[in-house]
Amino acid sequence: MLISKYPREDQWDRLLQRPVIQFSDLEAQVRDILERVRKEGEKAVLALTERFDQVRPAKLAVSQAEMEAASVQLDEDLKKAIAVASENIRKFHKAQMPAIVKTETSPGIQCWMKSLPMGSVGLYIPGGTAPLFSTVLMLGIPAAIAGCREVVLCTPPRKDGSVHPAILYAAYTTGIKKVFRCGGAQAIAAMAYGAGPIPAVDKIFGPGNQYVTMAKQLVNGEGIPIDMPAGPSEVAIMADETADPSFVAADLLSQAEHGTDSQVLLVTTSESLIETVIRELDTQADALPRKEIAREALQNGRIILLRDAGEMLGLINQYAPEHLIISTKNAFELADQITSAGSVFLGNFSPESAGDYASGTNHTLPTNGFARAWSGLSLAAFMKTITFQYLSPEGLENIAKATELMAEAEGLHAHKNAVSLRLKKIRP
Repeated sequence: MLISKYPREDQWDRLLQRPVIQFSDLEAQVRDILERVRKEGEKAVLALTERFDQVRPAKLAVSQAEMEAASVQLDEDLKKAIAVASENIRKFHKAQMPAIVKTETSPGIQCWMKSLPMGSVGLYIPGGTAPLFSTVLMLGIPAAIAGCREVVLCTPPRKDGSVHPAILYAAYTTGIKKVFRCGGAQAIAAMAYGAGPIPAVDKIFGPGNQYVTMAKQLVNGEGIPIDMPAGPSEVAIMADETADPSFVAADLLSQAEHGTDSQVLLVTTSESLIETVIRELDTQADALPRKEIAREALQNGRIILLRDAGEMLGLINQYAPEHLIISTKNAFELADQITSAGSVFLGNFSPESAGDYASGTNHTLPTNGFARAWSGLSLAAFMKTITFQYLSPEGLENIAKATELMAEAEGLHAHKNAVSLRLKKIRP
């Protein structure tokens, strides 16, 4: 990892710069895929699956029998772990269900807002080097709690045309019935436009590679909502002399093993911690099955030594990390001053892995600095709100003059007349 000691504040932008991806060629490729699926539907999805995944499924839809069979293919301990995670995710998201609160803004005027589920949602679940069955829980559980009428899941097939049993089991336990074996940009296109058995949905969720991300951004530009912009996954760690170096190294590696483009950042006030963390990284990486991926990601990571907690806070809020771990003696105090982060983990015993799997919070989070303006996934993402108002004759009279004057000032005389006519009925 690259080490910077006591950089000036005007150097932070350069130090925190994320890799810039050249999208021009990628965008053209993905547009071609989207257009082909739009025109040819299922035929295009099957052909593209054969091209990119080296397998042509006999059928896109996963049968109910396949879903049920996945249970016997999984270790019982893993199924119990999924149950623990599911329960915590369910508790956290169920608590987010909004209540209907009526407000009397003026005598005779009642206003309220009601939240309703999205009609249909599409979930994309990567299934390549790491089949992310945990993401099935993170997306499927809030969709079920919200009450979405239809949940569609797309995931790439394996070389034999099957879907990883952990993904199917997670979908089955979450209540998802429509699962399709297709991935990449073609899966996003299928959920956006509809393709054979894959229905078009109202909103698309889920992480993916650069092709998936580009496809989501392009269909979003056509008016199909997505969960959030996404880029390579990232973690930042704030640490002082009380942090455990082995924990810090483990957390950096847990992020680095996601992919070679993963972003890892350690910000600390302790120079001695840096030396120990570097040794731990080397030792722990050797034991990882994905050590080559992790080591490559670490080469682009940074360690920044700063003078005090105030500088650490300033730098972290500027960076706006997807995941932030605060391993300091006053972690809660510092956390109260964090203004830009996707999800925050406090103390030495709160690894990012907990949020990725089983603590209950959602692991679908804004990356690439989008945490300055975007929130992580919550129940609200699967719902829409409608506002209501009721005005009694007295209520209309109370705001009639203000409404008429404002409408007239904007030159919208029909707006004014809609009030004036009613006043004449109230006061003939």
